[in-house]
Amino acid sequence: MTTTIRKAQFSGVGGPEVVSIVTAEIAAPTANEVQIRVLYAGMGGADIAMRLGGYPGQRNAAGLTPGYSLIGRVHKNGEKCSKFQRGDLVSCLTMYDSEAELCNFPEKYLIPVPEGIDLKQAVAMVTDWTTAYGMAFRAAQITKGQRVFIHGLSGSVGFGLLTLCKMQGAEVYGTASEKNHAAVREAGANPFVYSNKDWMQAMKNAGGAHFVFDPLSFESWDESWEILAPEGGHLIGFGGNYNMLNGGKPRSQYPQVAKLVAKGLNPFCPNKTTFFYIDKDQKTFEPELKTLYGMLAKGEVTVPIRKMWTLDELPEAHRTWNQGAGVGAVVIKVAEDMRN
Repeated sequence: MTTTIRKAQFSGVGGPEVVSIVTAEIAAPTANEVQIRVLYAGMGGADIAMRLGGYPGQRNAAGLTPGYSLIGRVHKNGEKCSKFQRGDLVSCLTMYDSEAELCNFPEKYLIPVPEGIDLKQAVAMVTDWTTAYGMAFRAAQITKGQRVFIHGLSGSVGFGLLTLCKMQGAEVYGTASEKNHAAVREAGANPFVYSNKDWMQAMKNAGGAHFVFDPLSFESWDESWEILAPEGGHLIGFGGNYNMLNGGKPRSQYPQVAKLVAKGLNPFCPNKTTFFYIDKDQKTFEPELKTLYGMLAKGEVTVPIRKMWTLDELPEAHRTWNQGAGVGAVVIKVAEDMRN
């Protein structure tokens, strides 16, 4: 049995014109799947990269429904699923298919969401803030007084890193669009403009960075290596293809990731390198996301929302992706929250 839904879809690789909202059929969940009525989906750089055909290992863009993460309510269980009941609030790191009214996903990947928390902020935690949390608390293990440099301070992952590194007592520096400098200064960071490279000499003058978090890849990773503290620092790369997200052509990230990792293998070099990513199969993913939900519920963190669009407005969201000021996450509101 199928159900008619509305969802986002790419007609192929290309610009914002390939994005549309279509009517389609969704099958009933298989035995090990749960059907979710989506309330909010996260929108990020991965959606843009997939539309341009440049996301590593992605599906064919033609016919692809984007949406890397979701929060919604259980609508229907597959015959072997009993962990959740109809109406339960759940989240999922999906990679695809979240920007739709209904989605089917394996039960084992669904994570319960506490009732009463802000769901717009919570959906940004599924991908972006779990990435930030894993880097700040696990990959870096920052201590008070260390100097941290973050590229993309005003982005969702970058602002999450800024928040979590400040909680650990770090001195935070980084790059951001000049229009967002006031906001990131208010959050406690020292911002620079990436393009003029003033940040490189400024960090060397400050004694170098103990940790650099860099999602830009390519030439930027070489520059970030240059600002590490002389006594030894840690460059953590994540994401990539800055040029593509800013209107350039996709470039393969694999050679750059290999180069990044290789730099840290020299036993005579005091510096360390890591390429960081999250995956729903990692044993750390669920407990770290639950920790973040707890922090949100207690008011220990606030996730800024740069923009919220409706599902119908998604083509416009792609057209205006890099326009305007603001910090934090972009969220797609798919439906109103109706418990059952």
